[in-house]
Amino acid sequence: MTTTTTRADPGATRKARRTLIMIAVAVIAPVALSYFFYYVAPRAAFTNYGELLPTASLPDLAGTTIDGQPFRLADLHGKWTILVPAGGACDAACGETLYATRQARTMQGKDMDRVARAWIVTDDAVPAPERLAEHPGIVVARLPASEVAKLPKGGSAVVLMDPLGNQVLAWPRQPDPKPLAKDLSRLLKASRIG
Repeated sequence: MTTTTTRADPGATRKARRTLIMIAVAVIAPVALSYFFYYVAPRAAFTNYGELLPTASLPDLAGTTIDGQPFRLADLHGKWTILVPAGGACDAACGETLYATRQARTMQGKDMDRVARAWIVTDDAVPAPERLAEHPGIVVARLPASEVAKLPKGGSAVVLMDPLGNQVLAWPRQPDPKPLAKDLSRLLKASRIG
């Protein structure tokens, strides 16, 4: 009795080996690359310019508009609102802050109508008509010192309130408009409210 041994075709063996290697690479490569990029490659920092505030509702502060009408912070619910606490005389630093918030809002393009701005006057000084003219559409309300103290950071920072009345971010007193706009843009993209 004779047995015949069949030899595998060397071309077929190479093709099978190549297929097996390609399958292994397809399975292992994504995992290896993810570890490489996580531990070795530098990551771009994804941080906010403003300080993220603990999730909490802002108190419903009460005061008056500059023309003497009653004002409540709840009147601003429904939009993302940038609150700028500053004196009514509004020196150069205050003017820069109002300008930065106006620019950041404008940079939102088609979403800018989702953002409102409110100048919270913290003293008895009357805002100059020229300053008000520079900021059409801004809500201007006067709050007593006891109410201003209830704002995040005691009224010493520019604050973002979400459409539901929650505190979100606190920016420096004189914010840079570009990173402020970037913070707003990220929030508006991620949010379906307001």
